[in-house]
Amino acid sequence: MHSIWEQRSFGPPVDLAVVGAGLVGLWAAVHARRRWPRRHVLVVERGPHPSGASVRNAGFACFGSPSELLADLEAEGADAALARVADRWQGLQELRKELGDAVIGFEPTGGHEVYAADDPLYTRVAEGFDRLNDLLRPITGPGTFHWLPDGADRFGLAPGTRMARTDLEGPVDSGRLMQALLQLARQHGVEFRWDLPVERLEPTAHGVDLVTAHGPALRARQVLVATNGYARQLLPEVDVQPARGQVLLTAPIPGLRLQGTFHAHEGYYYFRDLGGAVLLGGARHLDKAGETTWDEGTSPHLQAALEDFLHRHILPGQRPAIAHRWSGVMGFRTQGKTPVVAPVRPGVVAAVGLSGMGVAIGIRVARQAVGLLEG
Repeated sequence: MHSIWEQRSFGPPVDLAVVGAGLVGLWAAVHARRRWPRRHVLVVERGPHPSGASVRNAGFACFGSPSELLADLEAEGADAALARVADRWQGLQELRKELGDAVIGFEPTGGHEVYAADDPLYTRVAEGFDRLNDLLRPITGPGTFHWLPDGADRFGLAPGTRMARTDLEGPVDSGRLMQALLQLARQHGVEFRWDLPVERLEPTAHGVDLVTAHGPALRARQVLVATNGYARQLLPEVDVQPARGQVLLTAPIPGLRLQGTFHAHEGYYYFRDLGGAVLLGGARHLDKAGETTWDEGTSPHLQAALEDFLHRHILPGQRPAIAHRWSGVMGFRTQGKTPVVAPVRPGVVAAVGLSGMGVAIGIRVARQAVGLLEG
């Protein structure tokens, strides 16, 4: 039996339950409170703090690289691909305006794509380079990407490495970003339940019950699922597959010249500097079936592939100690890269499948999802 004080202060009806305290979930809660200041918005998270890809990524602003954008144009057509570029660019601007560069650790050191001396990807990118810049001009202005002839020497990469650069990308501190977003959500009156995995959603006459791993079900008038790569655990009908990204961090390297964010091999490798060390992730393309998993561990063969890439391309002739390894689970569509933002069941809206672009587009995906909720 609950006291009157518990009923009044801790048991009011939940108007909106957001499942997942990552970038999309927290932005959705903020947008909802701004739109409906009197509604009770509750964020439910399985971990003791935000514990998904939002805090397990490599800390990129996620604008994109030339080969990725050219591949998107070929696979999905100009309309879809360019609309997503606009979302990424506008989302980054909104993110930085809302939270501030210093607070989220954004460094305007640029984004780069690198090509080994014998990499056929360089030829394909070079052939489409001017067209890509022309298509991006109405969105980001002239000269979005440019070649950096001295890039290999400037950053200490393997001799013969070719490089393209954009000034629109840069690293962020994912932990500080999420701390700032949590603070913003609390300032807006959002409530939280931590360490509470949601096992299933059950419709009721007055909303949706969130059946949890322990304790009574939470009842909400509406639910917004923002668990990204884990979406199918709650919503098996949603077209989102888990995609694990493995990461390693070296020990500090004296005299490290690397600065900024870098992509290689169509974005399947990504690396950056972090406190005088190299943070490197990726290699998922070497075992896509094995990396289609919710397991947050690492695998020896992909970690070995990352170390090989590190030694051959980033730090030629050096073999620094590896200080830390981890992984994060992203969410990808089986076809295309447009996120799933839609009502999926009565009273339930999904905002999942961000294809590794959550830092850039999370704020806009969340706003779109809140717009689908009942007024």
